[in-house]
Amino acid sequence: MSRWLALAPLAVLAALALLFGAYALHHDPKVEPRALVGKPRPELSLPSLDDGRPVALRDAAKGPVLINVFASWCAPCELEAPVLVALKRQGVRLVGVAYKDAPENTQAFLTRLGDPYAVRLVDRDGRAGIELGVTGVPETYLVGADGTILDKHSGPLTEDVAREMLAKVPR
Repeated sequence: MSRWLALAPLAVLAALALLFGAYALHHDPKVEPRALVGKPRPELSLPSLDDGRPVALRDAAKGPVLINVFASWCAPCELEAPVLVALKRQGVRLVGVAYKDAPENTQAFLTRLGDPYAVRLVDRDGRAGIELGVTGVPETYLVGADGTILDKHSGPLTEDVAREMLAKVPR
């Protein structure tokens, strides 16, 4: 019995080492989800979902505007779709960036749930997502009139979150 008690601290230490090791493998300390807030929107050019022609984000996302990164394969994106459609009806300008999605799937998604976007862009390979600091979809960025990213929300947009974000637009 005393032998097992002597091994107990070693077992606890081994368990803690496994726990911290697993955390370190899945946690990147360099990832800053809100790194672009307060900075200019990235200078990107993406193909239009409509005709495939390149569109500069600076031209598409003249603020104030919400840039919404979404995908047809994203279940939470379906949850936020009615909120985005309601924002469009209220006169909020939205730019959609289809992230790692086939254009035909994106178009079917928008046809089925409603298309709230003034401009629809395609980020097929996810490179623009890297520039924007996307950590998952959906994500929404508020861009001010001067092109500065004023806020970022990760996860499905709700009416309350949208109201809080839009309140950050200088009057």
